[in-house]
Amino acid sequence: MSVYLIFFSLIILLCIFCNKISGKLGIPVLLAFICLGMIFGSDGIFKINFDNYKFAEQICSVALIFIMFYGGFGTNWKSAKPAAAKALALSTLGVVITAALTGLFCYFVLHFKFFESLLFGAVISSTDAASVFSVLRSKELNLKDNTASILEIESGSNDPCSYMLTVIILSVMSGNTQSGKILLTVFTQLVWGAVFGIVFAVIAVFIFHHFKFTAGFDNIFVVAIAILAFALPTSINGNGYLSVYIFGIILGNSSFKNKRNLVIFFDGITSLMQMTIFFLLGLLAFPSQIPSILLPSLAIAVFLTFIARPLAVFALLAPLKCKLNQLLLISWSGLRGAASIVFAIMAIISPAYTKYDIFHIVFCIVLFSIAIQGTLIPFAAKKLNMIDENSNVMKTFNDYTEEVPIQFIQLIIQNDHPWKNLMIKDIPSPPDTLIVLIIRNKQMVVPNGDTVILENDILVMSAQAFKYAEKISLNEIVVNQNHNWLDKTVEELDLMPQKIIVMIQREGKIIIPDGQTSINLNDIIVINELE
Repeated sequence: MSVYLIFFSLIILLCIFCNKISGKLGIPVLLAFICLGMIFGSDGIFKINFDNYKFAEQICSVALIFIMFYGGFGTNWKSAKPAAAKALALSTLGVVITAALTGLFCYFVLHFKFFESLLFGAVISSTDAASVFSVLRSKELNLKDNTASILEIESGSNDPCSYMLTVIILSVMSGNTQSGKILLTVFTQLVWGAVFGIVFAVIAVFIFHHFKFTAGFDNIFVVAIAILAFALPTSINGNGYLSVYIFGIILGNSSFKNKRNLVIFFDGITSLMQMTIFFLLGLLAFPSQIPSILLPSLAIAVFLTFIARPLAVFALLAPLKCKLNQLLLISWSGLRGAASIVFAIMAIISPAYTKYDIFHIVFCIVLFSIAIQGTLIPFAAKKLNMIDENSNVMKTFNDYTEEVPIQFIQLIIQNDHPWKNLMIKDIPSPPDTLIVLIIRNKQMVVPNGDTVILENDILVMSAQAFKYAEKISLNEIVVNQNHNWLDKTVEELDLMPQKIIVMIQREGKIIIPDGQTSINLNDIIVINELE
């Protein structure tokens, strides 16, 4: 057991290291995770023999739940709304067109069997949210004309359509060719996926508004609901990926307490899932088998990148008056990723027979897409004059929090406070500070210059934030019976020049000390020491 834990932790540390160096080298980090898996795999340096497709499919499906959820949760609908129609056209009709064209290429040019050709098209028809988000975030690509939002919504929402096409074609290949069953599959996939996603989102928002969670349990609650949002519709032939995406986008664009904690938590969880899924897919690959399928893989990748994807983009977006340079960039930015490989694994473990090595062919296509397309997206955006210097791509994500250089402090007006019974305009307050709120008898008062400050008022004041907060190092000291500071005043303490007592906590109350403040038993003293 301990050996597996050591191995698992070392893999995570190596992935984190790859994340650091990939940015410096200019390659997408997800490609580094795949390569790391190949190094550990059967044909790699460490020779770990792993070919359990069923197990890999289960693990990757769970990882995709969180990637799909966070793709929706992180999309800022307010910023994305102007681009929603274009993005949704690409994530639905665009997927169908891409799948059909690629399938026809495989059939007529590569001479695959007809339904196997369609299966290849369906499996690789969607763009990958993790890959697209990774490039946009890491390179901070601020794109003109809401292009980033188009790519985000499309890549986050098109996996359910690709999954549905894959399920339908595998069903047909297994002998279920009746048109009624196919239509029923489409209906159940879409309806149950949408209904469950909306219902679970409404329930979750209601619970957040009416219940208070113990610290950390709100994160666990959302994990449980996200898994349910996938599992329940899947159990009745609904589209679990569609459900969890809709659940994420509604929850992410709703207002409730401690939402920021969810962002931090799921940002970490999704990063771990991305590491896991791409490493595992690399581990599952056998590089020695790639030469035998390299030519058809490259042929499909080239056709997909330069013909199928651009035709779908131009057919759907050109009538919507998109500019040529935007159409070209969107065409180039259709990255394939983990979802395509996971759907290929679904095909392998399906009873439907496939003659060709669909896993390694799709694996090579994904490697080509991430390594070539992903690396060159910033270059293409610059050459196509699509960089917007006056925008911030991070604002299109819900986990973006704009830094406001303001901090707030509170001041309690005691009986002997010199500001008591004075109007705000007569207060000799420190320069560059402002009283922004008064809490009086549990009521909020927005002050003006004529507002009189009363005893027991709680004043909330704003001031410019300190830019170098990392230089402040706070340490706590608890004063016990034998402490040599006990019963002394602050001015009597022999403190080093670089130290100052900034706060004393006494019986639950906060005291900002001066020289005459005495140190009592059980005081918690907070000291700032200049580093």
